[in-house]
Amino acid sequence: MLARKGLLPDGFLLTRLAEDSTQPNRFRSKSQRARFITKGGSCNVAHKNIREQGRFLQDVFTTMVDLKWQHSLLIFTSAFLCSWMLFAMAWWLLAFAHGDLEPRGTEDGPGPVPCVTAIHSFTSAFLFSIEVQVTIGFGGRMVTEECPLAIMVLIIQNILGLIINAVMLGCVFMKTAQANRRAETLIFSRSAVIAPRNGRPTFMFRVGDLRKSMIISATVQLQVIRRTVTIEGEVIPVSQLDIQVENPLRSNGIFLVSPLIISHTIERGSPLYELSAQSLATTDLEIIVILEGTP
Repeated sequence: MLARKGLLPDGFLLTRLAEDSTQPNRFRSKSQRARFITKGGSCNVAHKNIREQGRFLQDVFTTMVDLKWQHSLLIFTSAFLCSWMLFAMAWWLLAFAHGDLEPRGTEDGPGPVPCVTAIHSFTSAFLFSIEVQVTIGFGGRMVTEECPLAIMVLIIQNILGLIINAVMLGCVFMKTAQANRRAETLIFSRSAVIAPRNGRPTFMFRVGDLRKSMIISATVQLQVIRRTVTIEGEVIPVSQLDIQVENPLRSNGIFLVSPLIISHTIERGSPLYELSAQSLATTDLEIIVILEGTP
């Protein structure tokens, strides 16, 4: 991966893929241009050297939802294992302090009542910890009325186990229900074109939905991202300009029941008005299409 600086503020990098050197020069210069949004719709901006990374921990749930699946599964697995080991140590210490690890029962009687039955080693304490937290309950081990502290540990472990399960289920649901999954069935044309329409140059592309379930209140928004210079000479590396979508309703709303051609008339006041066919191939700009709606 190559990175190009200068278009974004400090702490952000715009990445691009290195193209094959065997490509012709006329295609290579255009294909190597860094993009903010990839063809698949994912953001191509990487966060680097951010000083205030502690802000991500202020909203742990959203941070975990944004993580990759392998990282989320690793965190949940580690949380379960650590909680099992922690409470296994607690059960083992309770048994050790109460003397339950020593041989019990003689010919005269069964001996004193232990805090937890059938705990003879750390391994049995670990198995009991798993049984308590995941509510398996094989029946061989159980807490008795002998130790009030053991009852408190049982309550704490049950509450902590419920919290871990709730967070895990919430993260899994949010990750599987993200809008990018629904966006996989939205198809955009491979290329946008500029061609005469009603005697005026028009920027056009096509969008369609593969699913029968329609998107409610669908709207299309177009933005141009380019480098601009103000009258005072200030260089704005990332300038976002809205493009008005051609619609008889004078709004960006669309009824996506069938593939539609979204168009924008290039006239005076349009961000594309001052561009020619030659300058369009060399100007560092990007047109981003945003489709919003309720699935």
